[in-house]
Amino acid sequence: MAERPVFVPVENGNNFTYSMPVDFKWHPGLSVSQKQKSIRSLHEAASLRLNGEILEISSKSEIELGRKLSAFTLELLLSSGEPCTVECAFQGSKVFTNGGPYSDLFGLESRAAKKDDRIKNSGNLIAFKFEEDLWPLDPITCFYDWIYINAVHQIPELSRSLTNYAGFSDIEFNPKKSLNCQAQSAARYVALHKRGLLQQALSDKEFFKRTYESGSDVQIQGTLF
Repeated sequence: MAERPVFVPVENGNNFTYSMPVDFKWHPGLSVSQKQKSIRSLHEAASLRLNGEILEISSKSEIELGRKLSAFTLELLLSSGEPCTVECAFQGSKVFTNGGPYSDLFGLESRAAKKDDRIKNSGNLIAFKFEEDLWPLDPITCFYDWIYINAVHQIPELSRSLTNYAGFSDIEFNPKKSLNCQAQSAARYVALHKRGLLQQALSDKEFFKRTYESGSDVQIQGTLF
């Protein structure tokens, strides 16, 4: 048995996503077929508690949409007009105590960017700098969500399909080892869309950051949520 979260968009309240821990049968092995067996087990267990379809977002997804939405594949259009995968944008924007950001990683293949020696050997992570914008580490996951959500929104056929799902998983994500998760970012996109806040969130970085404030309402055009 194993436990993984399924991320659910929340349409009301201060929190935009809910992490639902799910116990399921794990199928050991590194092959894609074994990963997909685990995904099916996870979704079957989650469906007992969640009403609606669940989308696996990773390169192991059995659904093409889920594979296209993988951060290793999904591309973000830079201000220069050049495309860059979300993973490369994330890795290349890291600022460390002894170096960075390494924007040359924007042009690499995703796995090469993630494994670049400088990412491991430049000291502690202290911030993100994406193009001209500096992002703090807190709120946690905010910067990763920002670039992922922008990338999704740039591709209408993906963003429209995404909103049809009730929850999102990433079989490779282990919350005990990692913080950022593409499935959680997707759930946040859907929550912003359903609340009618997506355009404001995309156009106003400070507002986007305020949506992470738990326990305090954000007021939009006279409406509290």
